[in-house]
Amino acid sequence: MIRTSDDLEAQLGRLGRRYERHPDGTFVLSLGANQPPAALLLVPPVLVVQVAIGPAPKSDVAAAPVYKKLLELNASALLHAAFGLENDQIVLAAALELESLDLNELEAVLADIDVALGEHVPVLRAMVQTAS
Repeated sequence: MIRTSDDLEAQLGRLGRRYERHPDGTFVLSLGANQPPAALLLVPPVLVVQVAIGPAPKSDVAAAPVYKKLLELNASALLHAAFGLENDQIVLAAALELESLDLNELEAVLADIDVALGEHVPVLRAMVQTAS
């Protein structure tokens, strides 16, 4: 079970994940070359995992196809995480309940994010670039 920052640190070590632990309690997790990092933060009763993907299109008209794609990916391609918007940025996020969080669930969420970054984010970035 993961209940504390020390527990999270131990589990990330067991998964062989590289990370930095910041004084504010945030874990910044490396997701590989040319990939943005994930921020993990224990905010009881959940562990929040978030990856900043990039800016959303500025024009509402240009943004519509991008937002449609985000919703389609949320419905069909992601099991544990979801795309969303935060302060005009596209993010990929998950919230995991600490009460039942174990190594397998953490590993599944990180794998879901890895797949999204490898397969879906390049498509989204191309769509945003075309829309801008």
